[in-house]
Amino acid sequence: MKINIQSIPGCRINEYMLILNPHEELRNKIAKVRTEFSEKYKNTAALISKPHIALVRFTQLEMMEERIINRLNVIGMGFQPFKVSLKDYGSFPSHTLFINVTTKVPVNNLVREIRADQRLMKLDNEHKPHFIDEPYVVIGRKLLPWQYEKGWLEYSHRQFTGSFIADNMLLLKRRLGDRSWQIAKRFDFMNLPVTTKQGELFV
Repeated sequence: MKINIQSIPGCRINEYMLILNPHEELRNKIAKVRTEFSEKYKNTAALISKPHIALVRFTQLEMMEERIINRLNVIGMGFQPFKVSLKDYGSFPSHTLFINVTTKVPVNNLVREIRADQRLMKLDNEHKPHFIDEPYVVIGRKLLPWQYEKGWLEYSHRQFTGSFIADNMLLLKRRLGDRSWQIAKRFDFMNLPVTTKQGELFV
């Protein structure tokens, strides 16, 4: 008899995503661009989640969640709030259109800190965490060739500006196979002198 590991408490597997969340006014401005793109180019893949900047995506057992949250909390407490600037559009040929993040350095520094704890986020060799080294805000994704070519032809000439202060990061989660994300935890950036070494947390 095969046991469904997902049915054992604590063995449930979730997808997680750690994000920076723009303020509501900017989110609404980006959402308007997304909706316009979706209607014109018949692409709804980006509409599943609210506008955000992803830092890392990973799949992990629910029983690991508390340890991951504890570690991310320490990172957040020691990190300084920073300004995120968005300007115009970019693309990943031939499948994704996005809004450029022009202030990459603080975002990359944050990702580097999180990457130091990637072993906590690795389920197995087939499910390793995916760190976003090139920050962006997606407008259209999983595009067909015609959607990409026509969309990029238009949006490469369009302008967009916006900025927000990143003073926290959000951990989102969903059950494997679900569509909608839930907020698991918010981590405020407090710029505190955090001296906790990695090993000390799990003694």
